[in-house]
Amino acid sequence: MISITKLLCGTDYYGDTLRYSSDSQGQVHGAVRGRGPVVVWNCTRTCNLKCIHCYSNSDSRAYEGELTTEEALRFIDDLAEFKVPVILFSGGEPLLRKDLKELAAYAGSKGIRATISTNGTLLNPGAVQSLKSLGIGYIGVSLDGIGDHNDRFRGRAGAFDAALGGIRNCIDAGQRVGLRFTINRYNYEDLDAIFDLVERENIPRVCFYHLVYAGRGSKMMKEDVTRQEARAALDLIARRTLDFHRRGLKKEILTVDNHADGVYLYLKLKETDPERAVKALELLRLNGGNRTGIAIGAVDWYGNVHPDQFTQNHTFGNVRERKFGEIWTDASHPVLDGLKNRKPLLKGRCAACKWLDACNGNFRARAEAVTGDFWESDPACYLTDEEIGAGS
Repeated sequence: MISITKLLCGTDYYGDTLRYSSDSQGQVHGAVRGRGPVVVWNCTRTCNLKCIHCYSNSDSRAYEGELTTEEALRFIDDLAEFKVPVILFSGGEPLLRKDLKELAAYAGSKGIRATISTNGTLLNPGAVQSLKSLGIGYIGVSLDGIGDHNDRFRGRAGAFDAALGGIRNCIDAGQRVGLRFTINRYNYEDLDAIFDLVERENIPRVCFYHLVYAGRGSKMMKEDVTRQEARAALDLIARRTLDFHRRGLKKEILTVDNHADGVYLYLKLKETDPERAVKALELLRLNGGNRTGIAIGAVDWYGNVHPDQFTQNHTFGNVRERKFGEIWTDASHPVLDGLKNRKPLLKGRCAACKWLDACNGNFRARAEAVTGDFWESDPACYLTDEEIGAGS
């Protein structure tokens, strides 16, 4: 996750302490020194929508064998013991899990910041007030376009209006909320409109995700943006972020799942604001780039531990059998061990790139989806050979 606001404007938000700190540099098992990783828990696979790019292949049916309440409470105990700073309840649709409020409250009581990733359609005023009373740190609501564009991706007419209503309910209740948007060829032209929506609705945070080819999203490789479109998207995101900042509008803007973004912004800043460029590069190197398997991990509905929520084809153990911290620090699995120090294993353009200390090989799930090789180059890197220093 890259804070465009932090790189361009120098402003501080909560997550920056886990991303841009001297305590994050060189860590192999956690987000910062003395802490475990941020853990995404796909607490249920059931969902009331059927998104065409869903990495978990979720559907509106019950799935047998998900962690019970008792098992989930023990799992949260293990996370607290490993000093995990944040748990992100995701899905499927986490609000369909009947014990979600109990589990979120328990995580908070153990000193773990509880956050939720939802499609937003179930965030009625009563649900929002209940979540706020539990001290939920943040709710991220997914919108993948304006109106019908979103509904096409979400698989249900009216999903946009329902999700926007959920966001409004959060804002009215004083619950911290933000918007999540996955960039692809079919909603790329909605980016400006999304920024307009963020301003009009007073939404304080927006995360722009790059498409990952996992689950149903694996069928969308050819529907990803081109390299030129990706560059244009970042130009627009940067321009609108700076515009918000200049007008005194406090908005946290981030991009997710493509660490080429940070390098691209740095190269742009070198041309327009060299002093800010130096600070941006320092921040990127503090963060170290993609930290899948290090600062972020995932656990699915069955308790299986994965490098991240998009890489569920690689499993390191199960929290029903071993504590999360024991699994996360076990070097016997070649993929998990490799992710802790991946630079010598990278191939192709990633191996030749001079920005490895700021990118760390980008996103492995995309590389494997396209090439079949986990350590090959990420095909979504849109930097030119000249920009990465290949062949020089």
